[in-house]
Amino acid sequence: MIYAIVNIFGNQFKLIENKYIYVLRLTSMKLGEKIWLNQVFLFYKNGLTKIGTPFLENINIQVEILQHLKGDKIIVFKKKRRKGYKVKNGFRPLFTKIKVISFSELENKNIKKL
Repeated sequence: MIYAIVNIFGNQFKLIENKYIYVLRLTSMKLGEKIWLNQVFLFYKNGLTKIGTPFLENINIQVEILQHLKGDKIIVFKKKRRKGYKVKNGFRPLFTKIKVISFSELENKNIKKL
């Protein structure tokens, strides 16, 4: 099994090849676009673990943008007891569904990176 832990806009995700993951909305990316992630904290392959300080230099991960969607509604309810104060709000967070295509252990110069 091959997996990596990467940084995508300040959030850390564990990526496994040919698996899907939902990340915060990547607004500048179009559907079907393939991008490379280069901020890799940890890379595991065949029992060998590589840990970056803070990032690994020669590991890149190719992902494909599959879908932009909204998540389930989150209700925010505020109340102060005995004061008659109640506020109910809600929102639906925006996500992007991405698929991990491949892990590259070579340094690629002419690729679009996130």
